[in-house]
Parts: sequence; structure tokens; C-alpha cells
Amino acid sequence: MSTISIHMPEFSSFFHRSGPKYPRKFHKISACWTMTMDSGSFQTRKKEETSIQLPAGQASLVTSSETQKPPTDLRFNRLQIPEKELVRENTLEFGQFVAREAVIDEEYWTAAWLRAESHWECQTRDRYIDNYKRKFADQEFHAIKRRQTGQQGQKCRCIVTVRRQDRNVKRTVLKSVVGTLDLSIRCLLHGETFPGERPKAPLFCSFNVTSPNRYGYVANLCVAKAARRQGIAANMLQFAIDLAKSNGVDHIYVHVHRKNRPAQELYKKMGFQVIEVASSQLLEDQTYLLCRNL
Repeated sequence: MSTISIHMPEFSSFFHRSGPKYPRKFHKISACWTMTMDSGSFQTRKKEETSIQLPAGQASLVTSSETQKPPTDLRFNRLQIPEKELVRENTLEFGQFVAREAVIDEEYWTAAWLRAESHWECQTRDRYIDNYKRKFADQEFHAIKRRQTGQQGQKCRCIVTVRRQDRNVKRTVLKSVVGTLDLSIRCLLHGETFPGERPKAPLFCSFNVTSPNRYGYVANLCVAKAARRQGIAANMLQFAIDLAKSNGVDHIYVHVHRKNRPAQELYKKMGFQVIEVASSQLLEDQTYLLCRNL
């Protein structure tokens, strides 16, 4: 057990829909604190590295640490990777789709673009919507790549669902990816009984990376609008659950907006239950914390 500075989880979730009905808020990040305040559904909090806002009708506000040029080495006309060239132990095949971890940058970027489209899909009349989507996707692409490196023993995997290949059809990566989510393996802080709990604790927090304190966390689940109602979200979520279990964790958590009934029904069918003791802390964020035992 050691005492170190900790970056708390990015409690971010799209859950198939977003926009004005399910508003998404963004964190602020600051690297000088040794005790991290939790963040829920991109709510602004006191610890992390960036400040990102994309209000409708206004230009996005981004600090210099998150202002990055769009990737120039991406091949947007790159064809889908042949399945025989993929070396992946963990996959889930269902119908005409396959759920697996993203492999190449083009898949990461497409996952970021799906999240941008999901977030802005209810605001199609905004004249700046395309600019917002591009900015959002570029920032999310870099965020995905950064999260892949892990920190303080935390692992994050970008999971995608792709169309199964047809020998008679050639698809680009952009057209093959139809769903995405993030799965993180994280550790509870000292004194926490669930992610984001606000126990009374000293300024310096510690955590133990041993199995009893590790948990899985699902975020950024979304499915392309044209591919919905085909079981993609449920199967992709099942793949994440199986992957978390294979990493030795006993619980997996997710946040969902209180007005997002379809997402709540999905998680209920998948065995998730609301953590009632967390509800009062999440009232301001208008989210629920759900958990499933593995």
C-alpha cells in the first residue's frame, strides 16, 4: 500500500443517446493536488488536467494541455483489417458483428467519431455542429490513446463492434465500426466502498492495487444510429463484462443518466442494480451508479 497522487475515473457515459435530454458535462483537471475529487458524467470537479466545454452555439473552450492537432497519419480510406490478420484471444461473435478490442488508430478515431455523433445527434440544426463534432472527435481520439497507456495501475481498453467481413464486400474501417465503449480496470481509494464515494479522509489518500479493491468500469457506450436495435449494445456490454471478469475483478460499475430510461432498462436486463447509497451524492449530476457482481 502506498500514498500517491491519484487521477479519479472519468465517469463518462453516452448510453446510445445524448445531447440536451442527457446533458454531458466536462471535468477540469489540475495536476497539483494529492487528493482527487471524483467526477461523474463529465461533471466539473477539482482535479484533472483539462477543461473541455462544448456548449451549443459557442466555440469550444480547451486548455493548452488538451489542444492537439488532428492526427495527420490516419488513413481514412484504409480497408477493414482481415480477420485472419488479427491476433486477438478475446472476441465475441454475434450475428453479422464481432466485438473486440480496437487494434489500430483508425479504429480508435472511428470510435471517437461515433461518440461525437452520439453526443450531438439531438442538435442537428446547429450551424456549427460539424465543427463541434470534429473538435470533439479529435479530443476524444487523443484521450482514448492517452487512457490506453494506463496510470497508477489502472488499465483502459477501447472496445469496438465491427461488421463481420464479407468476401464480396470491401469496407473501410470507418464503415466497419458500429459500436464502442471503454472498459477500465481501476482501484478503490482508501475508505471508498464504491467508486466516487466521498468518505471523510486525510488529504493524502492511498489505495491498494490488490484484487479486493479492483473493479471494472464501463463508460462511453454508444452505437451508430443506423445499426441500433440489433443487439449490439447488449453483446458489446457482455463482452466487456467477460473481459473484466477475466482480469480478476468481482464488480463492474457504470453511470447512467436518470432520464435515460432505455439505458437503464438495458443495464437492468444485463444484471446491473442501482447503488442506492450513492444516489444522494449523484443527485446534482442527475446520474445513477449501477453495479453488477461478477
